[in-house]
Amino acid sequence: MTTPTTPAAQHAATSAALVLEDGTTYRGRAYGATGTTFGEIVFSTGMTGYQETLTDPSYHRQIVVMTAPHVGNTGVNDEDPESHRVWVSGYVVRDPARRVSSWRAQRSLGDELAGQGVVGISDVDTRALTRRLREEGVMRAGIFSGEDLVRGGYPRPVEELVAEVRSAPQMAGADLAREVSTTQAYTVEPRGVHAGQTPLATVVAVDLGIKTMTPVRLAERGVRVVVVPQSVTIADIEAVLADLPDGAPRGVFFSNGPGDPGAAGHEVELLRAVLDRRIPFFGICFGNQILGRALGYGTYKLGYGHRGINQPVLDRTTAKVEVTAHNHGFAVDAPVLDESGAPAVSQAPYDDSRDDGGRYGRVVVSHVGLNDQVVEGLTCLDLPAFSVQYHPEAAAGPHDAAYLFDRFVGLMTDPSAWPPALTTTTATAHDTEENH
Repeated sequence: MTTPTTPAAQHAATSAALVLEDGTTYRGRAYGATGTTFGEIVFSTGMTGYQETLTDPSYHRQIVVMTAPHVGNTGVNDEDPESHRVWVSGYVVRDPARRVSSWRAQRSLGDELAGQGVVGISDVDTRALTRRLREEGVMRAGIFSGEDLVRGGYPRPVEELVAEVRSAPQMAGADLAREVSTTQAYTVEPRGVHAGQTPLATVVAVDLGIKTMTPVRLAERGVRVVVVPQSVTIADIEAVLADLPDGAPRGVFFSNGPGDPGAAGHEVELLRAVLDRRIPFFGICFGNQILGRALGYGTYKLGYGHRGINQPVLDRTTAKVEVTAHNHGFAVDAPVLDESGAPAVSQAPYDDSRDDGGRYGRVVVSHVGLNDQVVEGLTCLDLPAFSVQYHPEAAAGPHDAAYLFDRFVGLMTDPSAWPPALTTTTATAHDTEENH
């Protein structure tokens, strides 16, 4: 004997709803796991590389909307993940692939999401959704599917779903790096042509949400990389470097990661200790924001951020435009131009009242985003330190910025050649606009 069900309950197994905190609701079908999930909803403009996106720890507590209409055609394999799990809190696609069409695939994307408990939604007008997020800014959202859309056999009121979304935590003020960092240190040895050889340098990489390919890119250049947890202290870093011969090249790296840089007090103080010791430093993404705050600059939340693998950036040290991979919703607030319209050289604001020119000296914005003039990189002129806002490891993404790892190796092995000189002496048409 079967129990009679209402029409709403009959469709509950496949129905899904995406609810924004402003009350906008999109109906679709469940994709991946069914249930309820919350997060900051953001969009990624990458046409490929969805597996790397899903496993990027920087997407922790975010619902990701794919602007590419057809997703999942190459399936999922065990070679391309950028960490040990899927980190997105939810996934939104328009047309999921009906079948996998790659010889490397080991399972479908839908099965992978379901297996890892990631709640998603398909059959959504992602073009309209993306336009709304561009116009209104990213916001909190929730995906509800299956039985979670039903109460007492009838659809739950939208007002009730909106109230749940609005009770979810916001990204501003969130301190999340500790939630995605490794708990144990591990070492990535030099590989490729450098395998088995004496390392050219040793780098302590602070894992704030590091991607698998990042230490590999350094190892391919002959660097031994010791990846350490977010909770590491300066004493821990010095202990790793203590066994190196005097004068042996060494450095510290801060990775990408999730959350608000304004809440990363431990990381900022740790980096200041690194800068005070004049240890060569390189940071990417979240690491760029941490360097900005350590130097005394502010950070602010972007309206809808940069997420994708097609962002144009001007490197002012080479005068070249790179197409780069991004995933960030915050940016550094540092002066891009001086009064004449040339690249600004500013004094690092932190502890700048000293007679010797301040604790950290002069800084330039070395990289600028050409879509909106956002600060995309910092270079210290009086310290061996630099950073970029994007992802030079190119997983997924173009390889235009791979030279930055070579620049870091050069900083460690030949510090006398630092800093690189700017080759752009006049402002471009894009540079004349406001930088935020």
